[in-house]
Parts: sequence; structure tokens; C-alpha cells
Amino acid sequence: MDLKSVEEIKSDWSLLLKKIESHFGVDPDLQGILFLIGVQELGVGFRSFSKSEKQDLMHIATCRLMSYYGYYLLKGQDSDGWPHWELIEQIPVLSLKEQDLILKKSAIRYFRELDFI
Repeated sequence: MDLKSVEEIKSDWSLLLKKIESHFGVDPDLQGILFLIGVQELGVGFRSFSKSEKQDLMHIATCRLMSYYGYYLLKGQDSDGWPHWELIEQIPVLSLKEQDLILKKSAIRYFRELDFI
């Protein structure tokens, strides 16, 4: 990723954080945004979730975001309505910084598709 792309992601990420803070009244981080995406993908609205369910929601969000790059494919939902994803291409080994940038870039795209930003 070139420097211009990284700077653009940082700028767009800052805008997304401000919108989420304004809309939900929370100061989000990447983990919080993954949780929000997971809840959105589950489609049940906000409710209490167990620790295990919160981890599952973040996994759902990660799969959804990585589907933009062709790594995951939505296979369907289980009887409780939880989406299930299949890994269709191995994700390359990335540094933590690269992982963060890809997830942030994908989250920005996700919220743009929802017309949130």
C-alpha cells in the first residue's frame, strides 16, 4: 500500500470513528467496530450477548470484511440465524499493521455501502 492510500485510510477511518461516536455515543476502536458489523450482519439489533457470542460476532465481521478480497464466502445461516462463512482462499501472513489497515479499509467500505458515511 502506498503512502497516499495509507493516509486516505487514516482520514476516512477518523471520519468513520466520529460518525459512530456521534450516532452511538461511544468512542469506538477497531474491535468495537467489528462488534457493530457483527451485530449488523446477524440482524437482531442490540441486545445482551455472552462473551462467546461477542467473539462470534467479531469473527462474523472479520469474515464479512475479508470477503471483499475473496477470502471468505457466505455459506448461509444456521437454525438460529447466525451466518456461516467458508474460507475459500488462504489469507496471506500479514503484519499487525497490515491487518489493521486491511480491516479498517474494509470497514470503511462496509459503512459506505450502508450509506453511513
